[in-house]
Amino acid sequence: MSKMRQTFIAAIFVAAISSACPAQDPKAAAPNASKPPSGAVDARLGREYSGMYSFLQEGEFVQVTVEDDSKVTGFLSRYGDGDSDKGVFLDQYFKSGKLEGNKLIFTTEMVHAVWFEFKGTVERGEGKTREDEGFYVLRGTVIENTSDGAKKVTAHSQEVLLKSFPEETSPAKK
Repeated sequence: MSKMRQTFIAAIFVAAISSACPAQDPKAAAPNASKPPSGAVDARLGREYSGMYSFLQEGEFVQVTVEDDSKVTGFLSRYGDGDSDKGVFLDQYFKSGKLEGNKLIFTTEMVHAVWFEFKGTVERGEGKTREDEGFYVLRGTVIENTSDGAKKVTAHSQEVLLKSFPEETSPAKK
C-alpha cells in the first residue's frame, strides 16, 4: 500500500472518530480538585453542628448527628419525671430530624408516654473554640408531649438555649 493511501485512510479514520465523539467543553472538563462539586459541599454543610448539647436540666444532654442529605439522627438522655421512672436516666432516640441551612427540627420516640419536639436554629455561641462550652448553641422551642392512659396528649413548650459541650482535643504526643 502506498504511503499516500495509508495517510488518506488514517485521516478518514481520525475524522470518523472525531465526529463520533463530540468535542468537550473545556469548562465541563474534570472538576477542579481544589473546589469540590457543589453536591459534595452541600452534603458536608451542617456536619460541623454534630455533637453533644445540654438539655433541660443539669446532667441531661442531647446528641445531634448531621448525616448526608441534611438528615439528623441522635438521642436525648434525660431524667424521668413520672411515677414509675422518677430520677431514672432515660434515652430517647430521634424518630425524625432534619437540618435545612441552620434550621433544625427533630422529634423523639415516645418513652413512658413522653416524647419531645425541637424547632429552632443552630447558631454560633459565645465559645471561642470548639474546646469551649457553647461554641454552638441550639436556640428554639422544646415541646414536651405527654400522653395519658386515655391517649389524651398534653403539650408543654418552652424556649431554650442548649449549649454545645466542649470537644475534647487529642492529648499532646510525648
